[in-house]
Amino acid sequence: MEILSTQSTPPNATPSSVEEIDERIMEKAREFETVFVAQMLKHSGMDKAISQESGFGGDAFSGMMLEQYARNIIDNGGFGLAEKIYDQLRVQQGQ
Repeated sequence: MEILSTQSTPPNATPSSVEEIDERIMEKAREFETVFVAQMLKHSGMDKAISQESGFGGDAFSGMMLEQYARNIIDNGGFGLAEKIYDQLRVQQGQ
């Protein structure tokens, strides 16, 4: 993943390519926060509450529901983890 490398942006990079890199960094940071929040919800027992008395299909469904809940949390502001990750990755990129 070139986006996570510690090399700085080349001096002859066009502004659009720097903006694209920034967008990709933020996208990956938001994906990480989504996975993190989904794991928090799972460890809270929410997956068991969703799939209670629903058999094997309910277990699979509860995982998808937790992921969607996590996306909704992130889309509505999240916990700020994505922004912190983004800031740290930009520092590593030398921006």
